[in-house]
Amino acid sequence: MIKKILFILFLSFSFLGFSQEKSIDVLSAAPNPFTNSTKISFNSKAISSVKFTVKNVLGKTVFKKTFKTVKGKNSFSFYKDNLATGMYIYSIQDKKKVISKRFVIK
Repeated sequence: MIKKILFILFLSFSFLGFSQEKSIDVLSAAPNPFTNSTKISFNSKAISSVKFTVKNVLGKTVFKKTFKTVKGKNSFSFYKDNLATGMYIYSIQDKKKVISKRFVIK
């Protein structure tokens, strides 16, 4: 009996996890590593507003900007400006999700 209840709970939670629609996905930076600029690309399931954030390896925010998205593929250029060479964590955040990756400035 306990096994049946656990199995039903497992299936319920699995279904909920897989049925949630992703609002943003497929985040990438190209070229990576880069010297002066890179193109940030991602997909959006709807028109919305997203926050783009870049943090250094210590977790300090070194760049932040808000963008309006279109449904489908979105991209913009990121320029290193006065950032030093090294590894950085960049992220895109909307109301439902945050995706983070890293790039290297050489």
